[in-house]
Amino acid sequence: MTLNLLIRRSVVVAGVVASLVVGAASIQAAAMWTAASAPLNDPPASLASIQTSLEQERARSLALEEQLRTLEGASADLAAALDTATGQVEIDKATAEGLRNSLAAAKAKLARLEAALAKAAAARPAAAAAVTTVAGPTPEPHDDDEGGDD
Repeated sequence: MTLNLLIRRSVVVAGVVASLVVGAASIQAAAMWTAASAPLNDPPASLASIQTSLEQERARSLALEEQLRTLEGASADLAAALDTATGQVEIDKATAEGLRNSLAAAKAKLARLEAALAKAAAARPAAAAAVTTVAGPTPEPHDDDEGGDD
């Protein structure tokens, strides 16, 4: 049994060693594959270029903040104008309501006047028929010859 045990242990050790070799080889192959896929042809950015980019972005950020403040001011102005326009609309609504009431009163007055005119027009032919014709004064005769003897 010792020989069997020794062979079995040797096969297990050889299997473990083979597994480690295959694992190391696959790791090495993966590293080479990754290096081939992403070569580092361009060197990384220098600290000076990064600082320059940072300063440019800070300046851009300040400019955008200034634009934002300008837009906020314009927005406040528009809100004030909208409030003013809303107030004017309310005033115009009240004026329009007053004008509607005046128009309704004028229409009612016009209707009353038209009714009175119609009543007067209807009464006029009846009054004209009731009035008799009176003869006017007779004209005096004129002599064509003045102081004339016949």
